[in-house]
Amino acid sequence: MAGVQTAVHLREQGWPGGIRLIGSEPHQPYDRPPLSKAVLLGKSEDAAFDVDFGSLGVDLELGRDVTGLRTAERMLETGAGPVAYDHLVIATGAEPVRLPGSEGVPGVHLLRTLDDVARLRPVLAAQGEVVVVGAGWIGAEFTTAARESGCGVTVVEAADQPLPGVLPAEVAEHMRDWYEQSGARLRTGVSVRSVERGGVLLADGTRLAADAVVVGIGSRPATGWLSGSGIELGPYGEVLADDGLHASAPHVYALGDCASFPSARYGERLLVHHWDNALQGSRVVAANIGAETLPDGEAERAVYDPVPYFWSEQFGRFIQYAGHHGAGDEMVRRGDPGEAAWSVCWLRDGVLTALLAVGRPRDLAQGRRLIERRTPVDPGRVADAEVPLKKAVRESP
Repeated sequence: MAGVQTAVHLREQGWPGGIRLIGSEPHQPYDRPPLSKAVLLGKSEDAAFDVDFGSLGVDLELGRDVTGLRTAERMLETGAGPVAYDHLVIATGAEPVRLPGSEGVPGVHLLRTLDDVARLRPVLAAQGEVVVVGAGWIGAEFTTAARESGCGVTVVEAADQPLPGVLPAEVAEHMRDWYEQSGARLRTGVSVRSVERGGVLLADGTRLAADAVVVGIGSRPATGWLSGSGIELGPYGEVLADDGLHASAPHVYALGDCASFPSARYGERLLVHHWDNALQGSRVVAANIGAETLPDGEAERAVYDPVPYFWSEQFGRFIQYAGHHGAGDEMVRRGDPGEAAWSVCWLRDGVLTALLAVGRPRDLAQGRRLIERRTPVDPGRVADAEVPLKKAVRESP
């Protein structure tokens, strides 16, 4: 998404030069969200972007691994030889974290690429017993598809709750029931000791039979190829971009899952592994590349400071989240989490900072606008699920 949309926006903004889009996968560039949903279930065969690269004058170089970067020479190193650049956009995304000791074990799967989906489709068709390691977004979405396909599913999560590190325990606990309602078994607070052919051994000594194991324990920026390049990386291996998505070398940009950026809105650096971040960042990168070609004084620098947004479809529910909340933010509930539709809001100094909406898309749309505008709200009205969020604005004294 990040690389493709940067190329598209460059052409839309009138970029006259050549554009080369290099990717390690052999497939036409494709969208990732459908992989864990319609494509995995066989309801759709194609997730390719509807982009005519030829008419845009974009040269696709697929199946080409990038191995290094020499910024002083403006040279990209690849398995098929060096590539010179005037401007470089790093959009290598993230790679899944592998379960230690599971590599090479038959029947262990990841869910990140189109090839991963091709390997998982027969697993669903076999309707066997599947162990899912990790109760995050990917784990929940795969479990949903596996149960819909008739598989038996046990989900193992080392933390004490689903979605650890994403939502507070008092919110995520309500999602525990979703697994049981779907017919899946969720085991939290226990880690995996080892994986073997046909089974998973847990730290408490339990052995779970498994025809297949799907690992979804997180992802990390795919930036190992930048070692020795001089590009500054952060604690998670992400490219440290500035608020214009420039990396630490001239004429180099980074966006999407592989880069973090400083947010003036939230007062901290954000690393966002979601589709909307890749889409929104591409506009800023394209604008700033175009600005580099203008005479000094004529360029208007674009700044990136979005309200992060993501969604997930799981267990028959549509979940959306906008913003970014901190541990010190006030949490306000809207509706009963035991019902089909409810929301949770986070406030800081009377201003909405984030919102989680389960089956309440109107809350999400209205709340997102309030977050963007930093509009003060009345906590009492926010807590009333019958009051539209746009009507919860605090009146001026």
